[in-house]
Amino acid sequence: MPITLAEHTLTPPVLLAPMAGITDLPFRRVVAGFGAGLVVSEMVATAEIVTSRPSERARAKMELGLGEAATSVQLAGRDPHWLAEAAKIVEAGGAKIIDINMGCPAKKVVNGYAGSALMRDLDLALRLIDAVVGAVQVPVTLKTRLGWDDDSHNAAILARRAEAAGVAMITIHGRTRCQFYKGHADWAAIAAVQQAVTIPVIANGDIVDAATAQRARALSGAAGVMVGRGAQGRPWVPAQIAATLYGTPAPKVPKGAELADLVAGHYDAMLAFYGRDLGRRVARKHLGWYMSAANTPAPLHRAIMTETDPVRVLHMLRDAFAPETGLVA
Repeated sequence: MPITLAEHTLTPPVLLAPMAGITDLPFRRVVAGFGAGLVVSEMVATAEIVTSRPSERARAKMELGLGEAATSVQLAGRDPHWLAEAAKIVEAGGAKIIDINMGCPAKKVVNGYAGSALMRDLDLALRLIDAVVGAVQVPVTLKTRLGWDDDSHNAAILARRAEAAGVAMITIHGRTRCQFYKGHADWAAIAAVQQAVTIPVIANGDIVDAATAQRARALSGAAGVMVGRGAQGRPWVPAQIAATLYGTPAPKVPKGAELADLVAGHYDAMLAFYGRDLGRRVARKHLGWYMSAANTPAPLHRAIMTETDPVRVLHMLRDAFAPETGLVA
C-alpha cells in the first residue's frame, strides 16, 4: 500500500536510509531512478545550516534537488529554536519532507546530546519535535531506535508522543543505541511501535534484499521498509524489494556495458557536484562498492581505487564491469 504524507504519496513504501557521507544528491538520484519510494539525505547537523558561512561539505549536504518530490532531508540537533530555524531553511531550499534524527549512535553526535541520546530525554525530544512541526508546512517524520539499551525500549512511548505532536511517519531501526550496528536488528520488537500509533511505521536495519524485507515486514507489521547498506553498490535493491513486496515493475539490473555506463554516470555526477578533488575522494567508496558487488578482479579494483586521473578511471571502468566479470544481484 502507498503511504500518504500530506500531499506526498510514497509509492512504493520502500525507502533509502540516510547514511552519513553516502546519501548525497548524486546517489539519491541514482537510487530514485530505479524506483525507490523515498530517498533521505544524509544527516545534517543544525550548526552546519544556521551558520552564516556553511562549509563546502555542509552546502553539499543541503543540496536537495529542487522539484524532486521523493526526497527528504534529515536534521539533527539538541536546541529546539535552532532546529526549527534549520528546518525553515531547508524547507525554503526545496525539502519536501523533513526528518528528525533521534537514532544516530555516533559518539560525537550522542556526546552533543543529539541523535539517539534523545532516547534518554523524551521531554527534550518532544520539545524538538514541537518546534520543527510548528516551524514548517511540509510533513515532519522521525527516525529513531528501539531505545538507549536493552533495559529501556521506549520507542513506543516516543512514537505515541510524536504522533500527538504532529509527526507524520516514524522509522525504527531495530537496534538500541548501545548495540550500534552489532548483532542483528530485532524486527519483531518494532511491532510494539506499530501497535502504539496510527501513523505509518517503517522498519529499518539489516534489510538488504527482498527476503529480509519480507521477514522484517512480517515480524514488525510495519507499513514499509527502509534500506541502508544493502543499496551500497546495488542502487537497484530498493526497487527490487518493491517489486517483490508490492508488485511494482521490477527494475532492469544493469550488467556489463550498461553497468559501466551507470557507474561512469554516477562518477561524473559526483565530480560535477563536489568538484574534481573532493569528488574523487567521495567517489572512491561508491566505486569500491560497485566493483565488490560485480566481482571486479582484485588487480583492476586496486588500480581504479588508486588512480587519480578521472579520465583514466572512466576508461578502466569499462573493463571493471565487462560481462565476464559477473554480477552479484
